[in-house]
Amino acid sequence: MSATRTQVYLTDDQRQRIDEIARVEGVTLAEVVRRALDAYLSADRDAAASLAATFGADPGAGAPDRDEWDRG
Repeated sequence: MSATRTQVYLTDDQRQRIDEIARVEGVTLAEVVRRALDAYLSADRDAAASLAATFGADPGAGAPDRDEWDRG
């Protein structure tokens, strides 16, 4: 595996949590970060597809009538 050295700043809480995961799993901090990035990058990031998948999820939903909007 070819790798590029990258520097990031973490909050104290993030660092403590990553260190704990690394300790429990017996891996390095870098491995925890790589796994987290892989999971993030492989997630479905297509917002339009996500919205389309929920279209019609609540068929009983309706828009308020104009009087509701005008009352502000």
